[in-house]
Amino acid sequence: MSLEPVARRVNQTTFALGLPLASLLIAQAAHAQASTPGASGKVIEEVVVTAQRVEQNLQDVPVAVSVFNEEVLRTNRMNAMVDIAQRTPSFTATEVNPGEPNLAIRGIGTEGITSNAGGDASVVMFIDGVYIGRGGAATLDIFDVERVEVLRGPQGTLFGKNVVGGAISLVTRKPSMDEDFAEVGATFGDYDRMELLGRFNHAFSDAVAVSAAVSSRQRDGYTLNETTGNHVDDEDSTSGRIAVRYAPGDALDAVLSMDLVRQDQKGQPRDNVCDYSFQGGIHCVGVNPDERIVNAVRDGYLSRDVMGLTANIDYRTAWGTFTSVTAYRNADYSHADGFFSNPINPPAQIESYNENIEETDQFSQEFRLSFSALEEKLRAVTGIYFLHENIERNEMLTQDFPAPAVTGKVSFPQDVDSTSFAIFGQADYDLTARLTLTLGARLTWEKKDADLAGIQLTGPGLGPPLSAEYAVTADENWDAFTPKAAVSYRINDDAMVYGSAARGFKSGGYQGTAGTGASAAVAYDPEYAWSYEIGTKTEWLADSLRLNVAAFFTDYEDLQVSQLVPLCCVVIGNAATAEIKGVEVELLYRPVIGLDVNASYSWLDAEFKDFAGGVTADNSGNTLPRAPKSKWNVGTQYEWSVGDLGTLAARVDWTHQARIYFEASNTPLEVQESYSVVDGRLALRASDDSWEVALWGKNLGDELIKTHIVAFAPYRQQLNTYQPPRTYGISVLFRR
Repeated sequence: MSLEPVARRVNQTTFALGLPLASLLIAQAAHAQASTPGASGKVIEEVVVTAQRVEQNLQDVPVAVSVFNEEVLRTNRMNAMVDIAQRTPSFTATEVNPGEPNLAIRGIGTEGITSNAGGDASVVMFIDGVYIGRGGAATLDIFDVERVEVLRGPQGTLFGKNVVGGAISLVTRKPSMDEDFAEVGATFGDYDRMELLGRFNHAFSDAVAVSAAVSSRQRDGYTLNETTGNHVDDEDSTSGRIAVRYAPGDALDAVLSMDLVRQDQKGQPRDNVCDYSFQGGIHCVGVNPDERIVNAVRDGYLSRDVMGLTANIDYRTAWGTFTSVTAYRNADYSHADGFFSNPINPPAQIESYNENIEETDQFSQEFRLSFSALEEKLRAVTGIYFLHENIERNEMLTQDFPAPAVTGKVSFPQDVDSTSFAIFGQADYDLTARLTLTLGARLTWEKKDADLAGIQLTGPGLGPPLSAEYAVTADENWDAFTPKAAVSYRINDDAMVYGSAARGFKSGGYQGTAGTGASAAVAYDPEYAWSYEIGTKTEWLADSLRLNVAAFFTDYEDLQVSQLVPLCCVVIGNAATAEIKGVEVELLYRPVIGLDVNASYSWLDAEFKDFAGGVTADNSGNTLPRAPKSKWNVGTQYEWSVGDLGTLAARVDWTHQARIYFEASNTPLEVQESYSVVDGRLALRASDDSWEVALWGKNLGDELIKTHIVAFAPYRQQLNTYQPPRTYGISVLFRR
């Protein structure tokens, strides 16, 4: 059996070390490059991105962006946003429930704000260039994807609406006229996991091709509901996508695609974590201390039906390329969870139950023109954008108290229409052969019309969060100017340095579960950010080592913050200003043919500068929620030939994240302490890529990681949900 290493294509560009170690690597790389040039089989291939709305080499883009392509997503089992975040500097992904992710980049996120019809996200997902305004309307199962790009920092010029923290761009696989293939895969694992994947591509001619994919995921829940005897937080989802491409010549390239999601599974009741040293309260009596066991009267549910239609058209002319992106999306999304359950005297229980029913309709249209002039010294993108979104949401809160027997139930119907229009442009001009100036700007006009109500369905129950019934109609308009300026200098073919200043903004909004009509009728203002960034993108050792570094400072004004008022409600307001500074390092190294080393590191200092509007105290000087001080990811993969069987690949990934807070108050009850996660994979692949068998494991150390915390300080308790425990399985893939 031969153990000779074989060269594999490198597919990941997000890697890192810390600054001292990175500096050492640079010095070592420079020395090695001078003495021993790398072999051609060690060259790291060029990565093409669309971070600036046109195709560019990653190393030419003056933007901090991490890229994961199809093979990396598959070999690392990166099926959800939490997997992407684990391997991206300054990025965290948590969730209120599996249908409403909370994404934060460089400390800016949206916890609690998008859990109502009048709020918007600060980190936005795009699918094939289409803005996805609601978490419940996104395709959360990452499959049939060509690559994922994570753009860090405000992207207010080219991406525009609400991308004040960053953007997650999913680029799906286009139908190809160059190949026909069919692929089927299956995964089996613990918790009765069964996943099925089918994909194909067929070219009818040189001008027409079709591709399709379907993904099905089922598994039992990680958590036992001791009251009902059922396992909750399970998974049962089916997703599909079909695309047709028409490209009769060099001038026209049109892709029409449809994606569908169907999800129907049990809920995610909160784990009641108590301080048993606390005397004087009843909220810990009868609670099972096992974090994977809950005590909820009802299991809850999560249901999603999502449909998206997108038409992407590129038309090339002698004076530039005209692009049209037309999209319609509809999502029926609902979930219900036992928010707080306490078996104080079984079978009687206290329980707070939260149910949300939401329907979203979204239409968007973008026209862009990209062109070059002055012998290609000038390269520009300009366009217009329109979005209309209607969100109908009803949030219902139920509180049951067995002694005396009292049930209170309130309802918060919300109907919000949002309209956004923008004009934008960005241009690169080569001042010299090495020096490039970038200037861009976007003008945005937005309006929201809201019909909001608070209704007592049963009661009396407790008054909060509804002190009096109301029904209000309100509307508000906002506009924003979001410019960008950057300068980049190419030292040589392998090194570029850049500096940039960019402004981003996020739309204002309305309270979804306001306690009074007066509070519901008053909109909170937009938030704004100026971000300043310097960075370098370099390649060493005859292009076998890639090292990218970015340092940034971001100044936020009118930061929208959601705060939990104890025994009442979630309040959203423009509570703070914030300053964020940090450093991000990304590295990819191929020291020998067959061995790839990737890493990423970030250092983050995210602080509220002025936050006197805290619910219980002045939060000025506190750390922003979900902003870890440091984060590391290191992965290695080695692949070698095993004779006629094909190739064997072994991979190990390690991630370490420092502590994060889930609330602005930074109390000990709202902390996820630092943790480390190890994933592993061993795969055997045929030499002609016709089949593959892989053994894999995730979270091999079985770390208990909180993905959401609601803290009740008066009772010294947390209501938590968690990331998956240790999981493992086997995956098989056949392709012809």
